[in-house]
Amino acid sequence: MGYYDDHALNQRPKKKKKNWLLPTVVGFIIGVILVVMALPTLINANLLPYDITEDNQELTQGEDGGNQDSGLSESVNVNIQTRVTEIVQNVSNAVVGVVNISGSEFWLEQGSESGTGSGVIYKMTDKYAYVVTNHHVVQGASEIEVSLADGERITAELLGSDLYNDLAVLRIDAAKVDNAIKLGHSENLKVGEPVLAIGNPLGLEFSGSVTQGIISGKERVVPQDFNGDGVPDWNAEVIQTDAAINPGNSGGALINMDGQLIGINSMKIAQSAVEGIGFAIPIDSAKPIIEDLEDDGKITRPYMGVGIRSLAEIPSYYWGSELKLPNDVNGGAVVDTVEPMSPADQAGLKEYDVIVALDGEKINNVMDLRKYIYQEKEPGEEMEITFYRNGEKQTITMNLSAQDF
Repeated sequence: MGYYDDHALNQRPKKKKKNWLLPTVVGFIIGVILVVMALPTLINANLLPYDITEDNQELTQGEDGGNQDSGLSESVNVNIQTRVTEIVQNVSNAVVGVVNISGSEFWLEQGSESGTGSGVIYKMTDKYAYVVTNHHVVQGASEIEVSLADGERITAELLGSDLYNDLAVLRIDAAKVDNAIKLGHSENLKVGEPVLAIGNPLGLEFSGSVTQGIISGKERVVPQDFNGDGVPDWNAEVIQTDAAINPGNSGGALINMDGQLIGINSMKIAQSAVEGIGFAIPIDSAKPIIEDLEDDGKITRPYMGVGIRSLAEIPSYYWGSELKLPNDVNGGAVVDTVEPMSPADQAGLKEYDVIVALDGEKINNVMDLRKYIYQEKEPGEEMEITFYRNGEKQTITMNLSAQDF
């Protein structure tokens, strides 16, 4: 039977307990000192399995705006002014509100202000300042007022407007105006180039609103229906941008990063499924129209003296039975009426003649015909017309006259 001899254990001699605390602390301190002393040598010899980078300096902003290293702690002044804010500050006073007043009573009834749009002051003389806006902004107005950047409203004189290019020119007192915007060029614009749109979306309450975007497309063609019959009367060539353009922005400024006017905001695609597609009239196209309206208040264009409709508007059944067109003719402009003693009458055009070419350029519809005449010809010039009459192809020469619009 075994047992535990407690008394025998207790009777063994006791060993003296050693104190390890002090040697441990001393050894740790000595080890740290040795590592610190050896660390530079190890780093220079690339014997460490990792990289150590020392940075005992603070990064401060230099006088030239760049970053400089400094051993001293300095306060950093950050300049938050950007190119965009500089442009807006310089040009915002040149963008105004345009108020279309159609009422004639002293006490204006609700709705007598037909609408508000935007305009851009593009020129100043000692006496007058000149504002460009859209034709549809001032259309039908009995009186027009311009709302300046400070909110003051002054009377404006309509010098003239053009339906086809959707442009109008106003004149106001120069004493109330600080500056005019600089005109740029739209010909060399690049897709993706940043732009700003400034105007009065949804009315004067949001006057001077600024939106930013890019050039989304150049030389876009947008059909225009002026008489509301569902048939396009004209093709507008415009700049496409994704800068927000809303009702009231019409006539406002599209500006490049040099602070120059490159377009007149005109329209947008207003559909629930569409976002960020706005259009502006290129300034290079607008300049000659603006100059003509400023000079004499009208646009003088070549004149034929005919009423015309696109061949596509006529049921194809009549193409063969009435017009007797060959099967390979599927486009053209059909003469509807001929004004007496007009260039068309003198040249010999008749009702139901189908014009298919002007000076050898193919004509598919009314828009093609108007575009060619208005953009390629001048009053007094001759124009060769190719047409079909009773199935027979003929050519005549017409002397264009002038007509004011």
